[in-house]
Parts: sequence; structure tokens; C-alpha cells
Amino acid sequence: MRVAVGCDHRGIEVKNWVIEKLEQSGFAVVDCGAYSNESCDYPDIAEKVGTLVGVARVNWGVLICGTGIGMSIAANKLPGVRAALCCNPQFAALARNHNDANILCLAANDAQRPEVDAIVESFFQANFEDGRHAHRVAKIRNLEQQDNAAVVQTSLDA
Repeated sequence: MRVAVGCDHRGIEVKNWVIEKLEQSGFAVVDCGAYSNESCDYPDIAEKVGTLVGVARVNWGVLICGTGIGMSIAANKLPGVRAALCCNPQFAALARNHNDANILCLAANDAQRPEVDAIVESFFQANFEDGRHAHRVAKIRNLEQQDNAAVVQTSLDA
């Protein structure tokens, strides 16, 4: 199983923790940067990881920035991506169980390694439950293909 991992300049330390945890768990890791504390733009990293996930070059992704919010917003703009910002192990498991999330987003601000390790472990041990959640995930996939102009007009006519 392959995982693409990326961060902005604020997430370097957490990215290194995540890579170490994943490699210890037997995953092959693709490091998509950043590689230094020099300022960089998180949408560029989200695009690298999200594209690899969206075209199935890797099975999953992990993105880290100061809050995790920017990474999750940027990654979710890409086709095939279901990125979830998870702040605890329970949310990480639910993101996989109910939403079939394929990218885990993490906050680097005030991160503690034991908590990060627990979140990563929970995300990658969980599986999509399918069943009643399948039609909801299908609706998410359909949102990517909608003609936004038609949706806006339909909403305005309602």
C-alpha cells in the first residue's frame, strides 16, 4: 500500500513523524514535500498529493499544515479526493468508516506525537463500512461531475 504525504513549511516535523509511523506499519511512502521550513504555498502540496490519490497512483494521502484547514479545502477541490481534517482518533476512524476518506489532513499547530500517531493509526486501520454510507459517498462523487451553472439555476428556480 502506497501513501503520499505532504506538508507546508509549518508541518515538517509532523510530516516526519507521520512518515516514520507509516513506514513502521509497512506502508510505502511518497514524500511530496515540503522539504524545509522555508515558506511555501499549501495548495501546491495539496495538489501534488491529491492528484496522486485522485488518479490512484497511491492508495491514500496525508496532508499537514498549521491548522489542516487549508490543506483539506484545497485537496477537496480535486477529482476523486475525499480529504478529512481529523483532530482525534475517533474522527479519523469515522472519516474512513462513513465517508470513505482517502486523504487524512492534520494540524501541525500544537501537535503532540502520541496523538498524531494515534490519529494516523486509527485512520489507516479503519475501513469503509459501505452499507448505508455507500449511497452518500456516491452522491459526493456525483458532486464532482455536476454542471454548477445548472445547479445554481435549479436552486434559484426552487
